[in-house]
Amino acid sequence: MKNYTYYYIFFAALSLYSCAKLEEKPQSFIPDTQFYKTETDAKQAVTSCYFMLNSGGASTPGGAVAQTPYNVLFATGMEMMTDDINPGPGATNPDVRSQSVLQHNSAGLRVLQIWQFHYSGVRFCNIAIDKIPQIPFITANLPLQQRYIGEAKFLRALYYFNLVRLYGDVPLILHDQDVYDAGSLLVSRTPAADVYAQIEQDLTDAQAALPASYSGADVGRATKGAATALLSKVYLTQQKWSDAATASESIITAGTYGLFSNYSQVFLPANKNGIEHIFSAQFKSNSQGQGNGNAPRGMRSAVPGYTASYADQLVYYKKGADNFFSIYKLYQPNDQRKKKSFITKILGSNNQYYSTLNAPGDSVPFLHKYFDPGVGAQLSESAANVPIIRYSEVLLIAAEAENEANGGPTGPAYTYVNQVRQRAGIPDLTPGLDVNQFRDSVYLERRLELVWEWQRWFDLVREKGNPSTGFIDGTGGLLLPSLQLVGKNSVSTKHYLYPIPLQEIQLNPRLTQNSGW
Repeated sequence: MKNYTYYYIFFAALSLYSCAKLEEKPQSFIPDTQFYKTETDAKQAVTSCYFMLNSGGASTPGGAVAQTPYNVLFATGMEMMTDDINPGPGATNPDVRSQSVLQHNSAGLRVLQIWQFHYSGVRFCNIAIDKIPQIPFITANLPLQQRYIGEAKFLRALYYFNLVRLYGDVPLILHDQDVYDAGSLLVSRTPAADVYAQIEQDLTDAQAALPASYSGADVGRATKGAATALLSKVYLTQQKWSDAATASESIITAGTYGLFSNYSQVFLPANKNGIEHIFSAQFKSNSQGQGNGNAPRGMRSAVPGYTASYADQLVYYKKGADNFFSIYKLYQPNDQRKKKSFITKILGSNNQYYSTLNAPGDSVPFLHKYFDPGVGAQLSESAANVPIIRYSEVLLIAAEAENEANGGPTGPAYTYVNQVRQRAGIPDLTPGLDVNQFRDSVYLERRLELVWEWQRWFDLVREKGNPSTGFIDGTGGLLLPSLQLVGKNSVSTKHYLYPIPLQEIQLNPRLTQNSGW
């Protein structure tokens, strides 16, 4: 997927897949009876399933261009709720700033858009799964048919995995609905356990159908390894520790993936879809708005030669005598991840360095992961991919699962986490940790390794939680103390789940609201 673009095809005319469409009347479209005829049609149908991951030009039901999950939306709708990231000076949207301190509500725009774009992605997948087997050519090419359907099932599983983690019980829709029949769009919420069961089934089907790798323009599509890796994460989230260990360790022992020798190599566009990248949201500069819109958000604005918004900044909080503590200071001094994930000064086109001080001798770190040195001043044209799951995370999944499944860390658990630490240039974990100490160490490792990759919120809500009850365990797990530590004191147990969007409930009376909202 280095070179191919995401096709709008006829789906774009249908806009977003959500109950909001009850008030929309399509103006024009290509009927499916006229579209699904050729191999090209089949490929475009499955390619459209990827579109809602990262498009820079997707539109809302009202027609406005909006963020999509891995192209800014998760940053503003989820990452800014964590103890790592806050809205920066360039983030002036009151909806975003309210959500960042957990004072949002069910009418919030980001709450709605995350729901809408994921269900739009689900719809594209359902159409591909239903329609591709009906295309005449595909019946004579069963392996290609299975591959295309496997891609769609992988992506449907990913969309539902995000939905069920964020909203809990959600409507489970597995076939395209009749947009002309309003009644067919009124769907009740499905218990989270059933949603997870379908996610597991889709990923198991994808494992059997997908190839180990691709070549040419297809590089970056979902693979067998991607299905297995995501399945290990689904098991981990449900606390199916043995299953998570088995799935993640099968990736490790297969030897298909590995770590780049240097952490800085992971995010360079020149290395995209490399040995560590199991599945990523693909970005391409200077191609119909498909650049990585996250890149300019973490950079200081008003630097000659750059167009940056500084919309994402670190959370600063008081720790001891330090009034400007942040995740940046959790790294050991020689940690290579610190040097790639952040910078403290920027060289302008006038050959002068620009930095900002929190206090004398204490520079402000700027987020740097998605910086593309090949696009010059146009940072929004960054071709840096956003990792959705990479090999280092699989190692950490295996370490965590081994620890939990065995009531304490095993030899392999230490080996896995220490591989991540060794690449970062820091010492191995101290031997002899108990189950709780090792768990805390893995969570910290995940935080430092995966910063600004939209994993932190999911970790905050799942630690010690119960997925069958929306992860609410009564003690707060990591979520409450972590956010209270940084001054986000509005947090409560209701925040384990997002509210169901008010607009969706108003349009679909079969939807119920989550507790506390």
